[in-house]
Amino acid sequence: MPELPEVETIRRVTEPQIKGLTIKNITLNRPEIISYPTADEFKDQIIGQEISAVNRRGKFLIIKLKSGDKIILHLRMTGCLLVTPKNYPLENHTHVIFELSKNKELRFSDTRRFGRFWLIKGGEDDTYSSIAKLGIEPFDECLTAEYLQEKFGKRRKAVKECLLDQSTVAGIGNIYSDEILFSAKINPSRAANSLSLGEWERLAKTIPELLIFFIEKNTITPEEYLETNGRDYRNTPFLKVYGREGQPCPICGNMLYKSVIGGRSSVFCAKCQGEYN
Repeated sequence: MPELPEVETIRRVTEPQIKGLTIKNITLNRPEIISYPTADEFKDQIIGQEISAVNRRGKFLIIKLKSGDKIILHLRMTGCLLVTPKNYPLENHTHVIFELSKNKELRFSDTRRFGRFWLIKGGEDDTYSSIAKLGIEPFDECLTAEYLQEKFGKRRKAVKECLLDQSTVAGIGNIYSDEILFSAKINPSRAANSLSLGEWERLAKTIPELLIFFIEKNTITPEEYLETNGRDYRNTPFLKVYGREGQPCPICGNMLYKSVIGGRSSVFCAKCQGEYN
């Protein structure tokens, strides 16, 4: 599932290619992925509008239009956004095609069809996409040990589950919660109310540092992104624990273990991150 570093990569690759272009037509092969308004209203209200920017909020992409309207997209599990020449070979499971000026297209494909679009008119309250429920960004100066301790310090939930709470810190998913906790030397099963102030301080420092690191490692040119159909995330080799259960810990050499926490898999090193009692 694309998390903050992947979504930010898509934003950085996409924005320079479509900024200033006009949406000339839209093909909806799967109208049901338009969550709001209706598919027909979505098309009618967007055609003819000019794209002014592409922003990110948590794991959401926001395509801003010159009129003040916003197209909001959540990629969910397998969504992919690709800018292509008009006659470029079509990816399987391509559900939306925005035909743009200058013979370009913005295409959305999604194997599992969980991705969703919303159109929010200028001045309209967004009560549809759930962006309003998101917590602070990981790079916000408000992300401090005190903030995390205030939000999570009295909870009995595992700290891994707390990091996945989008209403507190937006953008962290299963992959980077494992990486953050490994870097901070905290067992993902630890109850949040068992963490010391020093551990909250390590988390507050590690969260932005690690996400910036993975964003930078994922740097890719638009040409390279198109050549790999938007699925070559270059930061994968730098993951230290996620998806590496049974392999040696890169720090101590002990075997990495996998557990299930709150219904989500989690990989950790019992020696570096401590056994959970």
